Amino acid sequence: MTRAGPYGLIADAALAFDGETIVFAGARADAPVADRTLDLGGRLVTPGLIDAHTHLIFGGNRAQEWEQRLLGADYAEIARNGGGILSTVRATRAAGYERLLQSAHGRLATLCAHGVTTVEIKSGYGLDVETEVRMLRIARDLARRLPVDVHATFLGAHTIPPEFAAMSDRYVDLICDEMLPLVVSERLADAVDAFCETIAFSPAQTERIFTRAASLGLPVKLHADQLADGGGAELAARFGALSADHLEYTSAAGIAALARAGTVAVVLPGAFYFLREGHPPPIAALRAAGVPIAIATDCNPGTSPLVSPLLALNLACTLLRFTPEEALRGMTCDAAQALGVQRDRGTLEAGKLADFVVWDVEHPAELAYALGANPCHAAYKRGRHVVASANDEGNAIRPSA
Repeated sequence: MTRAGPYGLIADAALAFDGETIVFAGARADAPVADRTLDLGGRLVTPGLIDAHTHLIFGGNRAQEWEQRLLGADYAEIARNGGGILSTVRATRAAGYERLLQSAHGRLATLCAHGVTTVEIKSGYGLDVETEVRMLRIARDLARRLPVDVHATFLGAHTIPPEFAAMSDRYVDLICDEMLPLVVSERLADAVDAFCETIAFSPAQTERIFTRAASLGLPVKLHADQLADGGGAELAARFGALSADHLEYTSAAGIAALARAGTVAVVLPGAFYFLREGHPPPIAALRAAGVPIAIATDCNPGTSPLVSPLLALNLACTLLRFTPEEALRGMTCDAAQALGVQRDRGTLEAGKLADFVVWDVEHPAELAYALGANPCHAAYKRGRHVVASANDEGNAIRPSA
């Protein structure tokens, strides 16, 4: 069999699948006889992209806050003055189910048109029982409407809602005693997340939430060390978290803890760029420690209104010094591990789902190279042709019969 080179690339390759499952991936000379064949003209084929951190269900936008930041205000200052997450909470609570569904549908369709076949979607802009449940139901609904697997994450611990100001422990009680049991009983979430920062939840409060989540059988992940080193990476590792995300200020002790726990670091270059951060996450130290590093869009209205996974790859290379090969790995196999789905996706090999993308490029580095380009020629989800060429009527999403 032809040996794979950099990127795992095989020059003269074939991919065979039966129904939803890959049955062969390797040199064309070794491929089994197939009932039907399709010549892709030498185009590049990769696993379907996996966006492992998004907040794409929300009401309104925060363009005015972005303008404030350009004029000198920082994120924490805006949040303390009632902006930030809470401004999106107000807009999301006021929006009805259909309005939220349609706006999120548009954002998710764009991700799909750029080769995303699996996506994580968080709640966290409701911060009350009714709206958090509504967001999670919309996430499940989106999976029925678009050719993408949606992993829903309950992020009720995104920030303290205004009605619980100065009563944050009582809000944690609500999360643990009412929200989490309801989410589990209705099977609305696949994981639990929290924002562990001085402007949100303390390590002790986060630990309470994670302990309750674990008792209910839900895995956890964490927004960690984005604004300061608060020991978030160590906390995530202690609970065996799927991922610790952001990590701009994570210490050497935090990195070592992630490596021991097998927790994936998820870096979010869109937020780093959009907030004009000057303190990048410790990519070289994470790499040296052997921590898997995933890349995600962090699509959200306040800090990363990004709906291009390929631009996320470019930003990771340009701003955070990823190699293009590391970047592609970060949105395929490492992203699969960040969602706990590495057994059936993230790479092209027999036994895994037939989730793959056909690109109009000659080399994988081109995926992270061209700003604003979308060379997606076709995408397949569970063996079905679901995305037409990027040059065909504006990236139409077309599930085949």
